[in-house]
Amino acid sequence: MDTFTNMRIFTCVAEQGSFTAAARRLNIAAPAVTRSISALETRLRTRLLNRTTRKVALTESGMRYLRRCEEILAIVDHAEAEAADSQIRPTGQLHVHATTGFGQSYVVPAIVRYKKRYPFVSVNLTLSQHQPDILDEGYDVSIQLTVAELPDSSLVAHRLGTLHSSLCAAPAYLREYGTPRDVDELSRHACFQLVSTVYAKDRWLLEGPDGIETVNFPEAGFRTNVAEALSVALKEGIGIGALPMSTAASALRDGSLVRILPAYRLQPLAAYALYTSRRYLDAKIRTFVEFLQDVIPPMLEAHRADFRETAYFAPAPLTAEPLASEKNIA
Repeated sequence: MDTFTNMRIFTCVAEQGSFTAAARRLNIAAPAVTRSISALETRLRTRLLNRTTRKVALTESGMRYLRRCEEILAIVDHAEAEAADSQIRPTGQLHVHATTGFGQSYVVPAIVRYKKRYPFVSVNLTLSQHQPDILDEGYDVSIQLTVAELPDSSLVAHRLGTLHSSLCAAPAYLREYGTPRDVDELSRHACFQLVSTVYAKDRWLLEGPDGIETVNFPEAGFRTNVAEALSVALKEGIGIGALPMSTAASALRDGSLVRILPAYRLQPLAAYALYTSRRYLDAKIRTFVEFLQDVIPPMLEAHRADFRETAYFAPAPLTAEPLASEKNIA
């Protein structure tokens, strides 16, 4: 038997005052109790109990050892209870990673709501564009975006929904350089793509009425990996950019941006929540992923509905303006 087991048996014998009573209490054979005490005394090289035919009494060394055993076993019991409780009650530190734009628009609001339901969980959120190694970097959950299926790995993945991006520009830019009337005319304009691990930096793959069409453009003089920063640049009239619907929605509503070729959108991005294992999953991880699955799809659908129900299109007179190539701004 291991030392902790022997300590528990010794403590029970001391409490019961009998090997036989301890065996009954622990539901083990009486000889096993005798062997356990003998093993402890041999290991410690001291007698812990004085035995007679009628009773068992602690020696002086046994009394000192009993106090230490009780302290140690209480710590072990507390640690085991705490670990077991983590499978039931969400508590402790939750380390989450998400891409910047998606994190700001969807994950942060979800965390605020999650915290109201589970106040004993402390959430540490890191926003960045790189895809982390969850184990090496110490994340419990990583929310990642991809245009294709996730590669096979040991990670558990739960799909959270689909994110769309559309082409946008400021009315001032369109007044000066004209509004593209079809996909071919985009190549004559200053086009800007978000720096991303999932999209190419010098082309758009647009889904439209005729399927997927490719728009190639040279590397731009302005690049950023944050959708909000690109939105600010587009409002200043820098050109045409692809913005996720969450970032574009408010600007389209207030008219500071308008949609270009509204029948088209970039290839959609699938959002996934990733974590390391299904087995003995900590309650804070399980409840957080389940919460994301509940709250993020309706948020995504609300933004899609925003796009469907409101005509965020460039005014017709703008189409009469000269194209970018005629103004030499390529």
